[in-house]
Amino acid sequence: MNIFVSNLSFNVQDEDLREFFTSYGEVTSAKIINDRETGKSRGFGFVEMSDDTASKKAIAELDGASVDGRTIKVSEAKPKESRPARNFGDNGGYNNRNRY
Repeated sequence: MNIFVSNLSFNVQDEDLREFFTSYGEVTSAKIINDRETGKSRGFGFVEMSDDTASKKAIAELDGASVDGRTIKVSEAKPKESRPARNFGDNGGYNNRNRY
């Protein structure tokens, strides 16, 4: 099961996130999401666990827990929504020099 963890301290690293969940069962991956520009944490991440029962127990017990002075939110991750592709085309846009 894929688990979404938010409101994390910006000091939390991948390995810290993994440690929060290992007492509930096998963690197959733990990843803090970083900003593309700065490389700094965006304050949320994802944990994957192989056992759904263990995952549900971890969600129930860790949701609302205090970690590094912050109350974290833990829930089952929702599938990523597909978004329509951005089409900037030739009719304007940020760097259109042919407009004037």
